[in-house]
Amino acid sequence: MNLLFDQNLSYKLVNRLADVFPNASHIKDFSLSNEGDIKVWDFAQKNDFTIVTQDSDFYDLALVNGTPPKIVWIRAGNSSTKFIEDLMRTNALNILNLNSSHKICLELI
Repeated sequence: MNLLFDQNLSYKLVNRLADVFPNASHIKDFSLSNEGDIKVWDFAQKNDFTIVTQDSDFYDLALVNGTPPKIVWIRAGNSSTKFIEDLMRTNALNILNLNSSHKICLELI
């Protein structure tokens, strides 16, 4: 599974989660940090990424446009990078199964 971390999440998550999600990237890796949501959405769609975000806008885009890409929506408020790492590790199987499910979004709270 290819994960694309949005700008509202730390780029450090890519390395911290490499053992579980070896194909993860951050939008800064593709010079998308200053781009709007539509550009990130299009990039994720064209390159087979699942977007990981804390931003409800991607969920809204998924409701309107369908998938791909699918969304992992982290709804944990202003949490530390360590907390988000732990949340993703705890839910790794659910995240990995998202692509084969009928869901457009996996919410992690």
